[in-house]
Amino acid sequence: MNCKETQELRHAYADGELDLVRNVEIETHIAGCDACAQDYKTLRTLRSTINSSDLYFKAPPGLRNRVRSAIRVEDKTADTPGPAFSWAWLKWGFSLAGTAVAACVVTVILLTASADDRLADDITAGHVRSLMASHLTDVPSSDQHTVKPWFDGKLDFAPPVVDLKEHGFPLAGGRLDYLENRPVAALVYQRQKHFINLFIWPANGAGAVEEKTFIRKGYNLVHWTTAGMTFRTVSYLNGTELHDFAELIHGQAAPASPR
Repeated sequence: MNCKETQELRHAYADGELDLVRNVEIETHIAGCDACAQDYKTLRTLRSTINSSDLYFKAPPGLRNRVRSAIRVEDKTADTPGPAFSWAWLKWGFSLAGTAVAACVVTVILLTASADDRLADDITAGHVRSLMASHLTDVPSSDQHTVKPWFDGKLDFAPPVVDLKEHGFPLAGGRLDYLENRPVAALVYQRQKHFINLFIWPANGAGAVEEKTFIRKGYNLVHWTTAGMTFRTVSYLNGTELHDFAELIHGQAAPASPR
């Protein structure tokens, strides 16, 4: 079990969804890898915070009884003698089909939301980890002409690097990070005493996505997609200033196509 495999399976491991062999492999790896151990600790902290906050929704006590009652009613209706074909059965069939379609739609929505939530958690954890581990930059520099070439040969795309010093967001450097099962560029900017992480990688789809905002454990996040590139930024900076930063990046960065 290596770091990449552990990263891909850490959520399933935390949820207790893996078999015994995989559990043992991950536990053995975490025991000998400080980076993965810290990442897993951060994940558990985030999950615990969410579960104990207003973001966690618990089904009302009477829901289980109402579901069971509805099932019993359906069972009695199904057991009632009648002709092989009737309008009642047809109506029941359409109702069942409609329920199935609605369930599929809800499932797709939940899966999409869950994926966004997981990525927001991963980005927040990456930001916190970069501050805690004193690994904010691999190439500390305020010169965009130093930071941009540093990524050559390390990524399969050229991240746009701009200096926003004149706007109060000076460039601090860059580093490699790992998100969405792939290496990504992480550019670091400053706003007074606050650090801003800007993660960049090629988007899966070609369509542009307007800016969206998230809040995770007190940190503000903004993400958008344009010209085939994904941009995600996170900071403890207040939401208004982080939005201004995102607008500046959006307006000045000229996303390069993947190589």
